[in-house]
Amino acid sequence: MTDKNTVDFQEGRCSIECVAQFEHQVTGVTVSEDNRIFVNFPRWTEDTAVSVAELLADGSVKPYPDEEWNAWRNARKDELTPDDHWVCVQSVVADGRGSLWVLDPAAPAQSHVVDGGPKLVRIDLATNKVKQTIAFDEEAAPQGSYLNDVRFSLEGDYAYITDSGVKGALLVVEVASGKAARVLDGDESTQMKKGLDVKADGKVLRRPDGRGVEFSADGIELSNDGQYLYWQAIKGDTLYRIKTDALRGAGMRGEDVSGEVENYGTNGVNDGLLIPRGTNRMLLTSVEENAVRMRDLDKGPQAPIQTLVQDERLRWPDTFSQGPDGTVYVTTSHIQDSAFFKPDAPPALPTQLWKLQPA
Repeated sequence: MTDKNTVDFQEGRCSIECVAQFEHQVTGVTVSEDNRIFVNFPRWTEDTAVSVAELLADGSVKPYPDEEWNAWRNARKDELTPDDHWVCVQSVVADGRGSLWVLDPAAPAQSHVVDGGPKLVRIDLATNKVKQTIAFDEEAAPQGSYLNDVRFSLEGDYAYITDSGVKGALLVVEVASGKAARVLDGDESTQMKKGLDVKADGKVLRRPDGRGVEFSADGIELSNDGQYLYWQAIKGDTLYRIKTDALRGAGMRGEDVSGEVENYGTNGVNDGLLIPRGTNRMLLTSVEENAVRMRDLDKGPQAPIQTLVQDERLRWPDTFSQGPDGTVYVTTSHIQDSAFFKPDAPPALPTQLWKLQPA
């Protein structure tokens, strides 16, 4: 990273600057190789009118790839087909090869999975047209699943997906054929940690019915050399990793790969993960601390966790993305302020997109 406006993560300090404000709950963000920014708004507490959008220079959002793909409404679910509309999008990822990928778990309110809705969709950024849809059947995305985030192998031939639903797992997807294998289903590494309570503002987060934060395998990241896939549950404090060779080989063959999983130390409660290009440091969205933190992966599982920035405006820092100039962006999804946990909260929740700046 050579741009003077990007953070030198070796210095271990930064500040935040607001890039955009939204009137709906944002989760995912991604930046293409030509510096286009895309965001998504899941259908959690409102029947949002836009699911996937491009962020324009004036701060407004444009439905992407078009209004028809964004036409789904929970209230119109009997009128529209879920295979060619966004049902409840959780993440967007630009692959650096001219495509935007959209991951749709198709489970509004993180509840019932809409039949025929779970999918991974590739959009050609040059034409803004959908070029591929990988549909997930009930074996890959059963009821209770919530496909959360995705990373791609360096060659782009495999996708790795976390399932943060009631029974966590990973999905390994052969991109060309669309074949998907569900691995580590029910394994300790992909599950919510028993006895752990997620806090916000120093208090345990509880829904009106007494349930707490219940996200299994969520944050995901690929090492810069493509050899390791990292992940952790939000209702968890441990980082895990596995060699991608094991996922593409034994995992795709339906074999048990649990013996290949490594416990890579305690991260604390986090949502998004990012290994900035050219580093072997992992950034963490530390939701309990309203912070972005960092660990040096070269120092192994016992590496200390360092705080880069702690700011009360980082209300549930959620997803990272790095732009072509090295700038790191992060969304704040305000989950602790949502109607899930505050019944009096408005369904349409104001949220933000930030970028990290040198301190």
